[in-house]
Amino acid sequence: MSRLTISAAGHTNAVSLTVFIVLFLVVTVVGFLAARWRRAENPLHLDEWGLGGRGFGTIVSWFLLGGDLYTAYTFIAVPALVYGVGAAGFYAVPYTILAWPLVFLFLPRLWSVARSKGYVTLADFARGRYGSRYLALAVALTGILATMPYIALQLVGIQAVLDTMDIGGSSGFAKDLPLLLAFAVLAAYTYSSGLRAPALIAFVKDTLVYIVVLVAVIYIPIRLGGYGQIFHESAAALAKTSPATGKPRGSLVTGPSAQWAYATLAMGSAMALFLYPHSATGLLAAKSRNTVRRNLALLPAYSLMLGLLSLLGFMAIAAGIGKGVTGYNAQLAVPQLFARMFPSWFAGVAFAAIGIGALVPAAIMSIAAANLFTRNVYREFLKPDATAAQQTQVAKLASLVVKLGALGFVLGIDKQFSINLQLLGGIWILQTFPAIVSGLFSKWLHPWALLAGWAAGMAYGTWTAYGVAAAGKPHSHFGGSSATIPLIGQIGYVGVTAFVLNLAVAVVGTLLLRAFKAPGGRDETVPADYQLGLAPEPASPVG
Repeated sequence: MSRLTISAAGHTNAVSLTVFIVLFLVVTVVGFLAARWRRAENPLHLDEWGLGGRGFGTIVSWFLLGGDLYTAYTFIAVPALVYGVGAAGFYAVPYTILAWPLVFLFLPRLWSVARSKGYVTLADFARGRYGSRYLALAVALTGILATMPYIALQLVGIQAVLDTMDIGGSSGFAKDLPLLLAFAVLAAYTYSSGLRAPALIAFVKDTLVYIVVLVAVIYIPIRLGGYGQIFHESAAALAKTSPATGKPRGSLVTGPSAQWAYATLAMGSAMALFLYPHSATGLLAAKSRNTVRRNLALLPAYSLMLGLLSLLGFMAIAAGIGKGVTGYNAQLAVPQLFARMFPSWFAGVAFAAIGIGALVPAAIMSIAAANLFTRNVYREFLKPDATAAQQTQVAKLASLVVKLGALGFVLGIDKQFSINLQLLGGIWILQTFPAIVSGLFSKWLHPWALLAGWAAGMAYGTWTAYGVAAAGKPHSHFGGSSATIPLIGQIGYVGVTAFVLNLAVAVVGTLLLRAFKAPGGRDETVPADYQLGLAPEPASPVG
């Protein structure tokens, strides 16, 4: 793989590197100081370490959820996909638009029942609603598994920035050392400060991201001759035949053969968005139901930013990034675009925005996965009498293990398009949709039928994704997330096909089990739990 360094782009490596390091150190200090922010009466309680005391208001929650949901996926993976294939990469924009009205229907109910019953995780809800520890275990393990490739995507984003700045050696341990150091810093302040660290850092992260995006979508097109020129050059480049596939590299408009894939990717991703453990953790940390509702009304502002960021993929094509380089790594397209287009000092700011934009969600993700292990594996099956302090200590250690698991994904899966890491997690987490979302409105589905549906969806989704080879690598695995939809014969997102199978098994299984009067689990919730905080409240919008 050829590497375009900042020096080669005509900028001063030392200036960009200095700005990057200074901002990274500022964020590190903020992360450790966060342990003293809103100091809890009992810091050894999982509500405090894992949910920030459940006291974040609208402003803090908005930044936290924004920092949680808009990640290296946004800054690196989506533009890299647009750079690689064109219009198909824009599926991420409609999916976030679809998500908000969808989740507005069920997330306030989820917050209410979680606050009423003291639930920390979605698996806690499944345990209480269906009275099934095994269904809760399935939800917990799925959440942990789906989180690991998502954290891995954040590490890929950090690595892309480090590679562009030419930090580290050319191969081996020296090349990975800077990433390992960043990983160690992330692990340290997550361990000490819990959710308060990413909540506080999110203010810095989101501010930097918005500044960089607004400058990029104005300044870079001016240098490249305007958007008309950018789209003209992108169309010409995407129309050229790819050596790996023997077909056109992509297009500015999604063709008829790709429309099912586009639609199912958008819908499946929208359905999965708030099933991820880190999304639920950011939600459950809000102090009121009205805070949740206000945030769901305000968060679409990030969708506008995502649309602007996607255009960076076309700008990278027009700027000639990676042109003529065999086997070019598309994940470097945006960092190298910034290196070539921006003055060196602002390139450092942009790199810091990407790096910090990866660390914040990685911290929240590891905390969320640790909460799942602690509450739904350790306490449920290993030590039922665990004290609050013991649960918090186990969660801290589990957060470190989850990060190590994410490193395994980075090393073991093809990163030609890092977005596949997120979409692979989406295939898995989408299989918890029937249990969680339907459970917020009805307990009709039988817990054992839900478990059977989950197993069918997980098996089909994993096996099908395993069989997808990366372009130009016929014997590789997990190289994509789309495959032929049975009966329909169109190419679509594997996660949606697996979900349909899951739901069908759950419905048929429920009908059979209820016909034979098979007993279900005891529901510990009552209708009033889902309405907690529904009445108007004199809440301050300030977090």
